[in-house]
Amino acid sequence: MNKKTKKKDGKGRLSYKGKLEVTRGGMGFVIVDGLEKDILIKRDKLGNALNGDEVRVEIPEHGRKFGARPEGIIVEVLRRKQNEFAGRLEVKPHFAFLVTDSDKMPYDIYVPLHLLNGAKNGDHVMAKIVEWTGNKNPVGEVISILTNESVNEVAMKGILVENGFPLTFPDDVMEEAARYPEGVDKKEVKLRRDMRKTLTFTIDPVDAKDFDDAISFKPLKAREYELGVHIADVSHYIEAGSELDKEAYNRATSVYLPDRVLPMLPERLSNELCSLRPDEDKYTFSAIFTINKQGKVKDYWLGKTIIRSQRRFTYEEVQEIIEGAEGDHKDVILLLNEMAQNLRKTRFKKGAINFSSQEVRFKLDEEANPIGIIVKESKEAHQLIEEFMLLANRTVAEYVSGIIFKDKPVPFPYRVHDVPDEAKLGLFMAFAARYGYKFDMNTPESIAKSFNEMLLLVQGKPEQHVLESLGIRTMAKAVYTTENIGHYGLGFKDYCHFTSPIRRYPDVLVHRILEQCLTDNIKPIKNLEQQCRHCSDQERRAMEAERAANKYKQVEFMTAHVGEEFEAVVSGVASFGFWAETVEHKCEGMVSITDLHDLDDFELIEGDYALVGRYTGMRFTVGDKLKIKVVSANLEKRQIDYTLAELPQRSARTTKGAAAKAGKPKQGGGKPKSKRKKY
Repeated sequence: MNKKTKKKDGKGRLSYKGKLEVTRGGMGFVIVDGLEKDILIKRDKLGNALNGDEVRVEIPEHGRKFGARPEGIIVEVLRRKQNEFAGRLEVKPHFAFLVTDSDKMPYDIYVPLHLLNGAKNGDHVMAKIVEWTGNKNPVGEVISILTNESVNEVAMKGILVENGFPLTFPDDVMEEAARYPEGVDKKEVKLRRDMRKTLTFTIDPVDAKDFDDAISFKPLKAREYELGVHIADVSHYIEAGSELDKEAYNRATSVYLPDRVLPMLPERLSNELCSLRPDEDKYTFSAIFTINKQGKVKDYWLGKTIIRSQRRFTYEEVQEIIEGAEGDHKDVILLLNEMAQNLRKTRFKKGAINFSSQEVRFKLDEEANPIGIIVKESKEAHQLIEEFMLLANRTVAEYVSGIIFKDKPVPFPYRVHDVPDEAKLGLFMAFAARYGYKFDMNTPESIAKSFNEMLLLVQGKPEQHVLESLGIRTMAKAVYTTENIGHYGLGFKDYCHFTSPIRRYPDVLVHRILEQCLTDNIKPIKNLEQQCRHCSDQERRAMEAERAANKYKQVEFMTAHVGEEFEAVVSGVASFGFWAETVEHKCEGMVSITDLHDLDDFELIEGDYALVGRYTGMRFTVGDKLKIKVVSANLEKRQIDYTLAELPQRSARTTKGAAAKAGKPKQGGGKPKSKRKKY
């Protein structure tokens, strides 16, 4: 157990810090790192803690029974997941209340009349909690009026606040950001390596506004080149412990929704001062490599620089040049692409796993309504930037990992990725074997090699989608931690995030520690592991917000297609039905098991990733192709319901094991044919 989370208060009570999860029935459980069983919190012992809050919980002696789940009392809320809530305002003569939209907030929010900020009775508003003591109702202040805003605007803001991301920056943070002057200081320039005369450019999405990385290139002698990876020097502006720094840490990440970005930093910094815009002098932190065409690094330099980007490229422009079109700096781009592809090949040879996942982008009209869905591909232009960023991240981590301070490695926020879970991997390995793919389980390296061999052989085959998606699910989640266990998926012994400090707080920490190491002025950051856990938590919340927003847009898109039929693939199974994802739009919906009752009684076979009929052996397996019909699209629930339009070809197969287990005849026996629907 982490000793810092456990204390004894002298009254026989054990005290822990942990994360609260509240069930729909109102029962709470506090999850504590290192504690075998979660701590049960009955409804009347929750205090004013809400789902997702970080809390301190005490377990009295009577709450500890041998073998049973411990029972505790929440005595303090250390950090709230959500501090802003949307709802309907009820204004009385001397006070007002906000009745929240969220079922996760069981209290009305008391709003003093002087904190209404122009809101009127019946308005739909967003309020921020400013005080909450004891068991009293929380006190809030109206921060925005949503009454006249679009349904989409209310939904997107709601998703952000549900996941604990504030919609606005506090006044003192905005004032601090506004104090920084334009341009660069001559004294500061003299302290940096001047790269302004070296060819430098950015490559980003067409709609990007915050350019936090740039590439520079210069030929050297003997077929070697100088490759510079330049990253916005955010830590130059954000002083540790300042209000701006505290706010950046609390957010920990920018959040990307289909129609907006909620930035980690105020736009004054993210889109202006720190953004590496063309034809502007910018402070950067750089990794500069002496490298050959094969991608072999002969030497490197790390340090503070000043650059001036000469050109802003989009990924599309660079991809066109790679595919043969004319364009600015064509020879340089083609040479850089060759280097990047060689780095990529070397990485996979050394054990990186070549998983590829599809992402979608929504085409939106002027009112943010989805009018189309585009499946994004990772092309060589994306890989060019990806490989150079990976090189810089790995190099910085390798350098810092070799620095010793007081006989110990310098505390550092590594980005780590653990080996796959044995149980999940065992299930997947048995499933893959049915298609003829064998895994060598002897070492983590041999497992990675087996994955890559399978991913290569499966290309273009019917089982490609199912094996790729299920393979990804066996993988652990990457996290930030001071314990350097390496990055299994990338095949790196040392890895960190250095290249995106505008949108990720761990990168800011990496910059600060790297500067300390380079200047031999090491002052270990206090509570760094705690900060790593917080950043990992915020990353998960951002991903949840992004998934929820994407799901909302999928549902919104499908509202115009109710009653239509689409080709789909079974994407997941559960005891209550299966999920299907449309091939064309990647919109996932549920086919309920109640819609399958006329076909058979189905049971979940987890090891097969399938629903199997008890009488017929009919199967719905992850990866099966079928045709679905859109039944409904519910925006409020963010839910799409499908039904079968035709039986999938594979589902007509019988499974001897399933039929034998049920003790029933195979397909053709069992239920009378007259009761089955024809598709």
